Amino acid sequence: MKLPELTLPQMLRERARTMPERIAIRQKDFGIWKPFTWSSYYRRASHFGLGLRGLGLSEGGHVGVLSENRIEWVLAQMGAGLIGAVAVGVYPTSPSPEVAYVVAHADIEIMVCEDQEQTDKVLEARDQLPRLRKIVVMETKGLRSFAPELRGLIVSFDEVEKAGAAVGQTTQIDAAMARQKLDDIGLMIYTSGSTGKPKGAMISYRNIRGVVPGIIERLGITDRTTHLSYLPLCHVAEQMLTSFVPVYTGAQVHFGESIRTVQEDLREIAPTLFLGVPRIWEKLHASISIKLQETGGLRRKLFDRAYAACQPLAEKPRSAWSLADRLTFGASYWAIFRALQNFIGLRKVQIALTGAAPIPPDVVRFFRVLGVPLIEVYGLTESTGMVLGHDPRDVLIGTVGIPILGVEHRLAETGELLLRGDMVFAGYYKNPEATADSIRKGWLHTGDVVREERGQLKIVDRLKDIMITAGGKNLTPSEIENTMKGSPYIKECVIVAEGRKFVAALVMIDYETVGKWAEAQRIAFTHFRSLVELPQVRQLIDTAIGEGNQRLAQVSQIRKFHLLTKELDHDDGEVTATMKVRRSSIYKTYAAEIEALYH
Repeated sequence: MKLPELTLPQMLRERARTMPERIAIRQKDFGIWKPFTWSSYYRRASHFGLGLRGLGLSEGGHVGVLSENRIEWVLAQMGAGLIGAVAVGVYPTSPSPEVAYVVAHADIEIMVCEDQEQTDKVLEARDQLPRLRKIVVMETKGLRSFAPELRGLIVSFDEVEKAGAAVGQTTQIDAAMARQKLDDIGLMIYTSGSTGKPKGAMISYRNIRGVVPGIIERLGITDRTTHLSYLPLCHVAEQMLTSFVPVYTGAQVHFGESIRTVQEDLREIAPTLFLGVPRIWEKLHASISIKLQETGGLRRKLFDRAYAACQPLAEKPRSAWSLADRLTFGASYWAIFRALQNFIGLRKVQIALTGAAPIPPDVVRFFRVLGVPLIEVYGLTESTGMVLGHDPRDVLIGTVGIPILGVEHRLAETGELLLRGDMVFAGYYKNPEATADSIRKGWLHTGDVVREERGQLKIVDRLKDIMITAGGKNLTPSEIENTMKGSPYIKECVIVAEGRKFVAALVMIDYETVGKWAEAQRIAFTHFRSLVELPQVRQLIDTAIGEGNQRLAQVSQIRKFHLLTKELDHDDGEVTATMKVRRSSIYKTYAAEIEALYH
């Protein structure tokens, strides 16, 4: 697919010119979905960009955004781009010290915050942020109480937009657009920092334009595609489907009311495209398991029968279904699966994705049996998003498919995946050493070990995470952990095996699912810890681990486990903002519990 030689902001201007009255974005406010056309998207972004310039933003300056997903997020990003500035996303779940690190490291001059809570995080670290000129706030409720000396620092989003509209002419934007080149940096995305401080990946407009054609072709995206934007926009996966692809294709984006209303929003809009990180799919899997527990014996038996009948169809393309296959699925769909698809809001989805972290193959299989066309994709911040993915007509569960259009790949001697193409990022901000280590002779070193399976690529593990037992056996922790997380009762599983005689694990239960199970068994508990400490719960998890062990080689089987008595927490440094486990931090925190497993 050939795209115009235009940057993302130039393409937004083109969308406003060619399809001005088509709806680009719908946002839900107070229960009502409000539409925004491509012309209003471009106009408001232009006004905000001019308003930023009026606040003293320097040429090529950096604008930070600290907010949940909403139209103001993309208006700030596109507004910055339209005047030649660079947008930098910050996770809204980050505590003040993490926010301060990114804002300072990225040399952010203007910070766009959602509300008082996010503004407070920046103000708390104000003395560490010498480059910060202004804080722009989307929702000003509660901010009137600030001291007078902060009134010159804080300004509302509406005021900035109105000030830009008052400029009345777009000469500054036209001049910036005439100067803008594909090799200019358009966006900075900070990595989640699972092994150290986050690094600022510089994404150029050429990188964005390089990755988009392959995504469009592999996922079958058109101007009729609809998508719910809810994963953090400071992550490349959501940027890909909320900003990059829609601006080049004219697809429609929906912003729900909150991250907490995702399931309700899905039911209302029934999108044709849905992206969920593994944790989302695991949660949907668990919620269906709870619903089935609550429905009683007959329906459960009907589900089990339908599931068993349709299981052989999970990897079989629909074009190859026989008449008997169609009749089997049709009967199961109308009797059971349709109601479950409605329950999770995915009845109209034409393509569903999982990526950003490994997922238990059983979870992918579960949704594909239900008729949700779930495929696994792979990408990194440094590859500007998705670079591998299943062809929807050729899905091999447990792999991540094949490279998309425009991606060259090869395997190093260690099995590490190397990538080359226009989508390989421009480098890490203020970190030439890490850049040189990541991109060598034009090839991006992903740090992921892969192997080929029936012509498709399977991610084995992170190169640095592969463990060697005391007996000299190589283990891939993610394979063991994901096998265990296939159980709806296990939310996290952290393997211990490096230099050890056998495999042990730290296990965190899924509080909601185990809680419902306990209620059904009439077992009393009051909170997370009291539930974990019940002998019946330990037996439940022991059974789940035993079932998982049957699917693993003997050397990979978990011999002992410790149940965590609290949930892993971002604020405690145990997981990243994207909920990736910080292995070294957990090993340090639970050193005594780990040692007890081996004595």
